[in-house]
Amino acid sequence: MTWKKFNGEILQTPILSEVEQAIEREYNQGNKLKVCIGTDSQVKGTVTDFATVIVFLREQKGGFMFIHQERTSQKMSIKERMLAEVQKSIETAYSLCDLLDLYDVDLEVHADINTNPQFKSNAALHEAMGYILSMGFVFKAKPEAFASSACANKMVH
Repeated sequence: MTWKKFNGEILQTPILSEVEQAIEREYNQGNKLKVCIGTDSQVKGTVTDFATVIVFLREQKGGFMFIHQERTSQKMSIKERMLAEVQKSIETAYSLCDLLDLYDVDLEVHADINTNPQFKSNAALHEAMGYILSMGFVFKAKPEAFASSACANKMVH
């Protein structure tokens, strides 16, 4: 699984090592961190592009992120696609949660799902929420889900 920085630079070591190095570097600079993980997708013809982001927020000092992109030609309903986004975010969160606990870094999983029932993505909301919360993660949906709706969104458009 290839991860890269926002500037396109590909990370050379496993994501777990990169995250640990980032946390240690930030802590050594006196920054308190929070990590938000989110995924967004976009359908282009017969192809769906997914982007998962790990966003590091420094308390009152901006932030940075790591990005993973993938593409599938599997046909999905909007609900399946929303749940696939959540699945990708949870897999990433799960792989990092022990490390984040070790360093006492708060973690949120962001879902690009609208809480307004008039939007199609809302059909997946309850399942996604139940899934994320049952895994023990803090859940944010739109409009608070900036990791997926703003950060990951930029990477699939």
